[in-house]
Amino acid sequence: MDLIIVVTYLIVVALIGIFSGGKQKSIKDYFLGAEKIPWIAVSFSIIAAETSALTFISIPGLAYKTNFNFLQLTFGFLLGRIAVAIILLPKYYQGEISTVYTYLEKRFGRRIRTLASIVFLLTRVASDGVRLFAAAIPLYLLLNISPVYAILIISIIALIYTYTGGMKAVIYVDAFQMMIYLGGAAIMIIFIINQIDTKIFSDTNLIDQKLSIINFGFGNSLTDFFKEPYTFLSGLVGGGFLSMASHGTDQLIVQRLLALQNLRKSQLAIVTSGVIIIIQFAIFLFIGFLLFNFYGMTDMKSDEVLPTFIINQLPAGISGIIIAGVFAAALSTLAGSISSLSSSTMIDLFLNNKKDILDEKAKLRYSRLFTVLWTMVLIGSAFFFMNTDRAVVELALSISSFTFGGMLGTFLLGIFNKKVNEKIAIISFLAGIIVVSVTIILKIVAWTWFVFIGVVVVLFCGFVLSKTKFFIGE
Repeated sequence: MDLIIVVTYLIVVALIGIFSGGKQKSIKDYFLGAEKIPWIAVSFSIIAAETSALTFISIPGLAYKTNFNFLQLTFGFLLGRIAVAIILLPKYYQGEISTVYTYLEKRFGRRIRTLASIVFLLTRVASDGVRLFAAAIPLYLLLNISPVYAILIISIIALIYTYTGGMKAVIYVDAFQMMIYLGGAAIMIIFIINQIDTKIFSDTNLIDQKLSIINFGFGNSLTDFFKEPYTFLSGLVGGGFLSMASHGTDQLIVQRLLALQNLRKSQLAIVTSGVIIIIQFAIFLFIGFLLFNFYGMTDMKSDEVLPTFIINQLPAGISGIIIAGVFAAALSTLAGSISSLSSSTMIDLFLNNKKDILDEKAKLRYSRLFTVLWTMVLIGSAFFFMNTDRAVVELALSISSFTFGGMLGTFLLGIFNKKVNEKIAIISFLAGIIVVSVTIILKIVAWTWFVFIGVVVVLFCGFVLSKTKFFIGE
């Protein structure tokens, strides 16, 4: 029964993607959508894209092992999106923008656009390789197959509708899949509550410990304070800058916002997604709390708790629906990643540096070729991360934070410092990445501070160098 439900779901998703995408006549149709798309669909698509299977699997596992402190990050996520709506989006709608990195070329020059695109490609491949592996966990447990085959199955489904339908198909399928995985989460909550001893909710000490949201961290030393990833300050500041970077400078998300082709609607979509994401994370954390009440503390890895429960405890049919929800979260991120990687490669690198003029059919052919190639690369990345022992949600966010600070800092440098030229921007960008790299290697602070540190370094370098005559050409 579970297998029938999952297979049926995967087929339906592929068909929705194929038919909703319509026919593309140009790469603009393929990467931004041929027709007007409702802003609420884009908002749902953003949520689905950032959710991925690792959120569905790893966040409950995190709450199972610890508490609700992770939710503090989501408050920062909302603040970051508001900043994107106010500061970054208006700049992107000034003129023709096909990818987010087009802005960097208009502000600085072609070299910084190429550099930013390459950094995005490398970071996206690594972080989404982790997400793809996370999506394969319940599938290989369900089918008792190798993780390799599970990764291949998921990747092929995402490739089918991304290849045929482009970004429009990705957005509509994402909106549909958000409903699927949230519905699956609701069913699971109801089922677990019916299975556990409700007397556990009368244990006020346990409730206070496991449902703890706010952690100011003031009882620690200054060094320990910055090494603690989930404090109120790191949530607001770190989460805010992380969200501003991921939703304002990452092609995966900005590509969806540009598909609206209207600033007001883009602002509505991004801010609405910030409100919903708080509720969504609270739901997944609550599932982890319920799983703790069901199992007690065990030796299971945090990322195995939920899949184990789904496979071993849920009755046939219901477990299939939940696994379909996990796939919904997985496919939404994977398809968006494939599309954003291929669009950045095609527009920022291939066309931007190719002198020959291609007709639209040739451009579409190359775009679809890049779609296939990046799917293969993501599969290889997922294989690489199969043996990790770290919670995949933290691993994926840490990888993204590695370069997000330098990226966001460079965008802000272009907006707020008019004296900065391309040479200064490139030096500052690289300085931000180097400093964050050293910070990671030396384990000076928690991963939630990486983006903030990168932004500060870039802005400081840009300010200092813009005062130097050698760099500004005076």
